[in-house]
Amino acid sequence: MNEDHDSAPIAKAKKVGVDHVLAIGSGKGGVGKSSVTALLAVALQRQGFKVGILDADLTGPSIPKLLGVDGMPKTAFSSLIPPVSPNLGIRVMSVNLLLDDPYKPVIWRGPLIANVIKQFWEDVMWEEIDYLLVDLPPGTSDAPLTIMQLLPLDGFLAVTSPQSLSAMVVIKAVNMANMLSIPVLGAVENMSYAICPYCHQAWEPFGSSHSEELEEHNIPILAKLPIDPSIAKLGDEGKLETYDNAEVMQSLLAIATNK
Repeated sequence: MNEDHDSAPIAKAKKVGVDHVLAIGSGKGGVGKSSVTALLAVALQRQGFKVGILDADLTGPSIPKLLGVDGMPKTAFSSLIPPVSPNLGIRVMSVNLLLDDPYKPVIWRGPLIANVIKQFWEDVMWEEIDYLLVDLPPGTSDAPLTIMQLLPLDGFLAVTSPQSLSAMVVIKAVNMANMLSIPVLGAVENMSYAICPYCHQAWEPFGSSHSEELEEHNIPILAKLPIDPSIAKLGDEGKLETYDNAEVMQSLLAIATNK
């Protein structure tokens, strides 16, 4: 049974010191949403934009690990100052930065999760930011609903993978954004293909793309990203901001800047 999403309306927060707020989500887990978010932030920061990431996936936070961000946020005037990535200075706010043990699970119910996300927006000094990227949790329930209702989002970018199952779940997330009148930028198909290290030909480990299913629902495919072992390696090492595939980074940059 679906609850009316207008049953408990939330007043939109104001954008203070933030020019663009983009949400990156999929509805489905395991499609590389956090990696795409981190790489998009890297692409923008390299072009001279000031970028922040609000890691709203509270029960599965990945952004600090991917970008090598650690340490408790400092405070100033009752606000949190987000730590920055070591090389490019991308600002990051994540629940994992507030835990004394990064392996400790966050076992919270919906209302508490929603309240923390609200605080991450209101009580963090996101000043002088050109782009704030919001890494959404999977699903279409409390946490993503709160974000879409509360934050002044300029756009929603979906992340999918080639399988039909992924397309089906992503369409649900996009329909949620449409119901809440959030502009949908389109979708990134992640893990779309791989390049053989021996013959250098592209092949499709997950089979042929089902991107036409998204296009039938007016969701354009903006980029198709490869399976690249170096992304996993650099992410595990906390060095994803050193990733240097120019084609991938340019395609992500074009999505955010509409160029």
